[in-house]
Amino acid sequence: MKKWATFAVIAVSGLVLSACGTGNNETKAKVKDDSWSKVEKKKTLTVATSGTLFPSSYYNEKNELNGYDVEIAKEVGKRLGVKVNFKEYNVDGQISSINRGEADFAANDFGLSKERAKKFSLSVPIKYSFDSMIVRKSDDSGIHSLEDLKGKKAAGEPNTSYMKIAEKYGATPVTYDNATNDQYLTDVANGRTDVILNDYYLQKMSVAALPDIPVKILEDVYFNANHTGFLFVKENKALKDKVDETLEAMQKDGTMKKISESYFQTDVSIKPKQEIKETVSPD
Repeated sequence: MKKWATFAVIAVSGLVLSACGTGNNETKAKVKDDSWSKVEKKKTLTVATSGTLFPSSYYNEKNELNGYDVEIAKEVGKRLGVKVNFKEYNVDGQISSINRGEADFAANDFGLSKERAKKFSLSVPIKYSFDSMIVRKSDDSGIHSLEDLKGKKAAGEPNTSYMKIAEKYGATPVTYDNATNDQYLTDVANGRTDVILNDYYLQKMSVAALPDIPVKILEDVYFNANHTGFLFVKENKALKDKVDETLEAMQKDGTMKKISESYFQTDVSIKPKQEIKETVSPD
């Protein structure tokens, strides 16, 4: 069955190392950062993604994995001279995979919460955006502000920042496991759920791709200006530095802009024109 698209989210957590005397030298030896040399030796970069997050990571009509994050990762691999191998998981699975060393980084529209930033780091930005809400066309799901989320049914994957924000405002969570966009949007339209909180550009593209489902983005209720990138465990600084260097070159030579416009019809690699004043923490 061909996969399509989902609403995803955010990942990340902490590690502190300390030692003294002889133990300090032993600790340094244990935590030697060979993250880039391993990739260079294998000539393979393993990237965790979902394959269901349109337009960041999804399957096209030819049943080929593509998307904005996917294409950026492929270009990074090409410039580093290594093959890129994608492994698919839901959000929690992607985070676990980089924690266990099964993947080198995760590419799935990831951002960082304050709590998760203790353990993970994000590449230089590949996408700037802000958050929004999808509601029913007929009645806006009775929502006109974040405060109106109280008592509403919010759809999303468990443990994401979006679901945490919805619950913070009193919404009842209705959770899915790597579901497709048509399922999410249909459930809002038929009243099984009331609202989906997520990234504005992802929601805009998803609603446009499924025009027959009577849902919309709630106008002028925007919050949390943010940026996303590739997710690394903090210890893998050597690999992250290599990837960052490559991404900066792609930004400078216009490659990132070109890829962005092919998926979003706008350049999301630069900050948006909209001024987003409201900030809501999921923590």
